[in-house]
Amino acid sequence: MSAHPWIALFLDAQAAEAGAAHNTLLAYARDLRNFSHWIDSKNENIETADQKLIEDYLVSCDADGLSRATRARRLSAIKQLYRFAFEDRLRADNPALRIKGPGRAKSLPKTLSEEEVDQLLQAARDLGRSPADRLRNTCLMELLYATGMRVSELVALPIAAARGDPQMLMIRGKGGKERMVPLSPPARNALTDWLTRRDSDEETARSKGHAPSHFLFPSRGKSGHLTRHRFYLLIKELAVAAGVSPDKVTPHTLRHAFATHLLANGADLRAIQMLLGHADVATTEIYTHVLEERLKSLVLSHHPLADDADRRSAGGKTSSDGQ
Repeated sequence: MSAHPWIALFLDAQAAEAGAAHNTLLAYARDLRNFSHWIDSKNENIETADQKLIEDYLVSCDADGLSRATRARRLSAIKQLYRFAFEDRLRADNPALRIKGPGRAKSLPKTLSEEEVDQLLQAARDLGRSPADRLRNTCLMELLYATGMRVSELVALPIAAARGDPQMLMIRGKGGKERMVPLSPPARNALTDWLTRRDSDEETARSKGHAPSHFLFPSRGKSGHLTRHRFYLLIKELAVAAGVSPDKVTPHTLRHAFATHLLANGADLRAIQMLLGHADVATTEIYTHVLEERLKSLVLSHHPLADDADRRSAGGKTSSDGQ
């Protein structure tokens, strides 16, 4: 996974001590491997790299056209590596300590209206080659919107978490952290219907000698459960069937919709933070800006004192436009 012994040690430590998720470890490995290869190309090495050399690497990333977010992520990985090296006494200083990154562009997350979500949920009930597919699709979408789960958390849900008609789901999130999320009545009904069909199909498979699955959404693939990629394709199919632009719809868009709709209906920001599994409430605060933008658009579109230019900028129609 890595191009340098320090990187391997760092990744092992992240897995063992910090409980980093598999995808996080892969991202660290990719970014640090790129840094290591660049260092090698300059006939330098990680052990003796100084602040200027690291800054030169970041300049080269900028020159290569990498986005601000990618450069910030790579610097974060480098900072983590050298902090680990310093704390484990692999070197006497931390050359990345005082380097400031480009920061992240503050773009608002894309979300969906409640009407668009309703259209997607209805499409899930109708889309599928078989009744089992339709029950599964309905359960996936209802759970995603009811809980705001990350797609990786959803597809890998263990069957044990869904037994006993639960009113809340135990979700294992990033770093192995667990959180409890309540289920809405439609989500509980969809879960019950899917479990009945899933258990029946599992019993048939068991009678043919197949081992039972430990996942709520089993698959014959290597992972044993529905993959993130397959669900991503599925949600695009649902968008087309629902008449919602596929460009707007991803699993993460449903997570954003969950948070935005809760906030719009009076939910506490701290409560939303806990439901989403955010380590820092600052991450959750971006949804207040989404709500502010929606309210601003609403006022510009419909207030009687807003002029025609304001209405057009907010996506509304003027009286002459509507004729």
